[in-house]
Amino acid sequence: MRASVLIIPGIGNSGPLHWQTLWELSDNSISRLSVGDWDHPVCSSWVAAIDAEVISAKQPLVVAAHSLGCLAFVHWAAQCQRKIRGALLVAAPDPSGPNFPSEAVGFSKPARLRLPCKSIVVSSQDDPYASPDYAKSCADAWGSAFVDVGRAGHINAASNLAHWPMGLKLLEGLRVC
Repeated sequence: MRASVLIIPGIGNSGPLHWQTLWELSDNSISRLSVGDWDHPVCSSWVAAIDAEVISAKQPLVVAAHSLGCLAFVHWAAQCQRKIRGALLVAAPDPSGPNFPSEAVGFSKPARLRLPCKSIVVSSQDDPYASPDYAKSCADAWGSAFVDVGRAGHINAASNLAHWPMGLKLLEGLRVC
């Protein structure tokens, strides 16, 4: 059975030109996490929202997280210990990095544990929020495959990826495994 997808955006939510939004609009089996405030993120609220979505899922679930959403997912995995089919973790930011958003509460020190599902960490060589070394260390700690997409900034709408076919291919591989 092909898994449904839960989109977990980063701070500010993903705008209309972000690949997450374009994927959601093109496939009715893709839904978006709902949180109270995308601009003033609180990790515990995001973790609770993720857990509610996982509990209510009617079929196997894959997560497609971007930026701060990656850290929220890892915190969820450490706290809730529920199984899902897979996770695509794109542009995970370094909480100790100079550009980490100060308004993000509780996202620091993401767990360094093997995730409870097949996972892929996707990184860019010129991401202002995380070095490739940080991303690779996360992939290693989380037991994830690692994909370097070259110079693609923060792998967001500003990267001009549109529907981002490469990412969609990675996602589809997780949905059918």
